[in-house]
Amino acid sequence: MDRFPIALPLPLEQNRLVYRWDLDKTYLRTDFDTVRDLVSRAFERASEKHTVPGAAALLRELRGTDPAGIYILSGSPEQMRRVLEAKLRLDGIRWDGFVLKPSLRNLLKGQFGFLRDQVGFKLSALLSSRESLPAHVDEVLFGDDAETDAFNYALYADICAGRVDQDVLSRVLSASATTEEDMTRLLRLAWRLPKRECVARIFIHLDRMSSAGAFDAYGTRVCPFFNYLQPAVVLLEMGAISAASALRVAADLVIDQGFTQEALTASYLELARRGHVGGRPAELMGEALEHATNEYSTATPVLRAFGEELARASLRRDPPEIDMVELDYEAQLARERARARDAKRRVLGRLR
Repeated sequence: MDRFPIALPLPLEQNRLVYRWDLDKTYLRTDFDTVRDLVSRAFERASEKHTVPGAAALLRELRGTDPAGIYILSGSPEQMRRVLEAKLRLDGIRWDGFVLKPSLRNLLKGQFGFLRDQVGFKLSALLSSRESLPAHVDEVLFGDDAETDAFNYALYADICAGRVDQDVLSRVLSASATTEEDMTRLLRLAWRLPKRECVARIFIHLDRMSSAGAFDAYGTRVCPFFNYLQPAVVLLEMGAISAASALRVAADLVIDQGFTQEALTASYLELARRGHVGGRPAELMGEALEHATNEYSTATPVLRAFGEELARASLRRDPPEIDMVELDYEAQLARERARARDAKRRVLGRLR
């Protein structure tokens, strides 16, 4: 598979960025591996739902940059809208669009395949939303490793860039249980879109104990992450957020999760070793900490120690080149499904 760089100007313009977020296992700590999990989740109140550490802090910081939009896309059923929106409001999150899966409506139509079709559902929502946006807007996408988010987002990015023809898209949709009616609509929508390289980064939360290397096939445009400090420092390097914003995400992890300076440093260096970030964010956070007083509350001493450790690390200053791989999407869909099944087996084995 050939790798090639993505030609996006950096730093990105904050008010020309759209952020798209999945909910389950990306924003919310959700279990749905057993029937008991599904039933329990359906009856949870908003106050009983738990946010992935650091996710709310990062989303609030992104909202503070006055982006072109924050859009939430989830495979959760439409019937859960009220409680999910209530949870987001409790966390202080404001959004511009919120799409949930119309599972009940499709069941009543006898479209049982829709329940397992994540590709057609998410691709339809992404392309429909993209059609309503100005062509110059860039995007940053957040998902997780529980299903096929990396695949869905990479396919969407390549459709927007004009790298996926209709024959390939037809075969992928056929393999993903998309109905003929939805397939026809999706092909028309993909054909109508103005073609442009618009997806700047795809972040995948490693909730299911997947290895980061499992996503190497997508190139460094797809950035798997273990905690929310990692996408925060990548976004800092891209110019999407400030050093103070990245440090507030780090402070959230220190205060709520007991992260030490060693844990923060290890998170940064692990990301750098994988080629997703250089040394510039470390410099920017170090400069911000020089002038900080009590801005980061009780986390300030830990953050200062974190900054000092990064200053001693050997980091290349220039940002790594973001690249992608030319994918065989039909073969990659099969691989992604196998990876997701293996991840689910690991979790079920851990629960026994």
